[in-house]
Amino acid sequence: MAAEIHVPELGESVADATVGRWLKQEGEAVKSGEALVELETDKINFEVEAEQDGILQSISKAEGETVNVGEVIGTLGEGAEQSDEQPQAVEEQEEQYQAEQPEDSGDETSNGHREVEDGAGRASPSVRKLAQEYEVDLAEVTGSGSGGRITRDDVERLIRDQSRPAAPERTEEPERDGKGEAPQPAPVVSEDGRAALEERVRVSRRRQTIAQRLVESQQTAAMLTTFNEVDMGAVMELRKRRKESFQERTGARLGFMSFFTKAAIGALKAFPKVNAELQESELVLKKYYDIGVAVSTDEGLVVPIVRDADRKSFAEIEQGIADLATKAREGKLTLDDLSGGTFTITNGGIFGSLVSTPILTMPQVAILGMHKIQERPVAIDGEVVVRPMMYLALSYDHRVIDGAEAVSFLVRIKELVEDPESLLLEG
Repeated sequence: MAAEIHVPELGESVADATVGRWLKQEGEAVKSGEALVELETDKINFEVEAEQDGILQSISKAEGETVNVGEVIGTLGEGAEQSDEQPQAVEEQEEQYQAEQPEDSGDETSNGHREVEDGAGRASPSVRKLAQEYEVDLAEVTGSGSGGRITRDDVERLIRDQSRPAAPERTEEPERDGKGEAPQPAPVVSEDGRAALEERVRVSRRRQTIAQRLVESQQTAAMLTTFNEVDMGAVMELRKRRKESFQERTGARLGFMSFFTKAAIGALKAFPKVNAELQESELVLKKYYDIGVAVSTDEGLVVPIVRDADRKSFAEIEQGIADLATKAREGKLTLDDLSGGTFTITNGGIFGSLVSTPILTMPQVAILGMHKIQERPVAIDGEVVVRPMMYLALSYDHRVIDGAEAVSFLVRIKELVEDPESLLLEG
């Protein structure tokens, strides 16, 4: 008996998702617990697994379509042991497709089914939709599935072939160089310009959401950025002396993020409005410190949350950030990992950025930007010395935070980082 494949619960406040990619094709055998399809939400991607052994009988929602919680996206049929024979579920689908075609639409094939001239009868609805989207003539597609059935791979292969530049016709023997090798032909441009050299890639749901929220942040908040610089010499000297014993004792690597997280918490306690949220005519001052740490992934920036960071030690903060970064890059973050956050820290310095203006993570009212540590000449007590310096940036919502308060907040972070022992008092 066929079982419907439903969109599962996606988490609090998440009502829909986008079909990212089907990991199994129609007619393919699957086992219970095996991943069938990858769904994309605003925050995370996750896989829908088969609830029983069988055959993926039909796909009703193609890649790129938006689906709601509980919606049927396909069916899973019971599968018997089959070798080279065509699966029964697929055969039934093909018979159904053929029944929709006119009687005189084609000649009979060797397996007794009528094959329509345009090839549509040999393709499932999702494959026909893909072909229509890319203007592929199914009559030109050679089906590799059972009974000549056209699969998604067959259509995608033809799309790739058609997008490659055509090889130039050779009317005469090319001149050869001294090594006896013919020179390589220059890339061919299609008649419509550079279309043949372009590639279209679907924008992921997460990337679309990131773009939407960045624009929303720019349009909603009265965002300004203030800058300062911090001498990293004391922190670097402390790390050099303590990092090995720290790691042996705690199992965590002592990085810079724990120092800046602790410094940010100290500054947030001194300037409570920076740890707030504007809700219409009220300002919600938050007495807890959930610090978001920006992590770069292949699909864009995500900001997992270190909960109650003010109650954590240096080692707990470092380990928490490391665990979240690993989960982000492996695509294993949960909605809870990404929900909330009262203040965000982003480190463009790991990519070599010397200075930048970070954008607010709404509804937060401030974000701290760290940058590359660079040795620069600075004046100290009337003498010019070379010190490891880092530019800091604080972007803030001017509707909530005044300029003087933002500058003072950033100065407080500078003072704490330049005197790292003082961070022990900021627990």
